Amino acid sequence: MQKIYSLLFLALLLFISHPFVSKANQPETEPLVFMWWNLENLFDTLDDPSTNDSDFTPSGKLHWTEKKLKLKQLRIAFVISAIEKHPDYRRFPDIVAVCEVENEAVLKATMAKVPKVHYKTLHHDSPDIRGIDVGLAYNPKTLAPTGMKTYCVPLEGRPTRDIVVAGFTAGGRPLHLVLNHWPSRAFDTRWTEKKRIAAATVARAIVDSLLQRNPQADIILMGDFNDEPGDRSLKETLGSSFSREQVLSEPDTYLYNCWDGHDGEGSYRYRGHWEQIDQMLVSSGMLQKSGLRLDSKPFSCFAISPMFPSNSKYPWRTYEKGKYSGGYSDHLPLLLKVRTSP
Repeated sequence: MQKIYSLLFLALLLFISHPFVSKANQPETEPLVFMWWNLENLFDTLDDPSTNDSDFTPSGKLHWTEKKLKLKQLRIAFVISAIEKHPDYRRFPDIVAVCEVENEAVLKATMAKVPKVHYKTLHHDSPDIRGIDVGLAYNPKTLAPTGMKTYCVPLEGRPTRDIVVAGFTAGGRPLHLVLNHWPSRAFDTRWTEKKRIAAATVARAIVDSLLQRNPQADIILMGDFNDEPGDRSLKETLGSSFSREQVLSEPDTYLYNCWDGHDGEGSYRYRGHWEQIDQMLVSSGMLQKSGLRLDSKPFSCFAISPMFPSNSKYPWRTYEKGKYSGGYSDHLPLLLKVRTSP
C-alpha cells in the first residue's frame, strides 16, 4: 500500500507541476456546469479485434448499425442541449464526463452533434475486456486542460477500467477531476465488493496525493461507482460523507457527497428502486467561501420527460434485455454547478 501511495504522489507531482496549456479566461462570477453520464454502451459499428465488441456491429448479436448509432448520438446531444435551455442552468455543460464509451472517435463524433459549443475531448483506452472506457469533453472557451494521468486498479483476473485524473484551470485556478467507473455488481454484490474496494483504495490514494501537495486542492470525483454512498467502498474506503461540517473539520479523511439532501432520488432504477450509484464528491476546498466553490444549489440528477418511455418510471434504455428499444441510456446524468470567487 505504501508503494502505491508513493508512486501516485510522484506521478501527481509531475502532473501538477508541468501544465501543457495556459489557463483559460473564465469570468469569476460565471458558474461552471459539470456533467457526468453513463452512456450505456456508446460503441461505433466497427469490430475492434483487441476487445470483445463484436456484439456492437451490424452483423453482431445486437445488430448495431450506423442508423442506430446516429440516433443515439442525436439523443445524447439533445439532452446536453436541453441543459442550456433549462432555467436552472441556461448554459451548456463546461465538462461532459462519461463512461461506457468505446473510443475517442465515437466520443468526438457524438459531441460534434451538440450545437453552438465546439467541445474538445480527452480519452484513455482502458484494459476493460469489453472495450468501454471513461472520457470527457470540455469547452475550451471556459476551461483549459493542464494534463491527464491514468491509474490502473490492480485486480486478479479480468481487468477493469482505469481511473482517469484530468487537470484544468477554471477561473485561473487549478481543478482536478477524478473519473471513475468501478467494477460491476453483476452476479453477486458481496462477491464483487472487494473489487470496488480495490478501486476505492486507488481513488483514495489519488486524492491523498493531491491533498498532500495542496491541502486546499479543488477536487471533484465523479463516476459510476456501482455502489451507493453508504456502502463500504464509498463510506469507509473513499471517505464519502453527507456532512459538510465533517468534511471541513476532517478534510484529510472525508469527501462531501453531493447526493446530500436528495433522499429517494437516484440515477439508476433497479427493481423499482432508485439507486445512487452515479455520484459526485468534492474535497473540502470546494466547500470554502473563496476560490472554486459549490453553488448554493449545486447538484441535481437531470431528468426530462423525453428520457422516459410512456407510462414508465425507468429511463429509456438503448437496449432492454438484449432487444433494441432506441432510447437514451439506462442511467440519468448528474449535474454540478461550481462558482469562482476571489
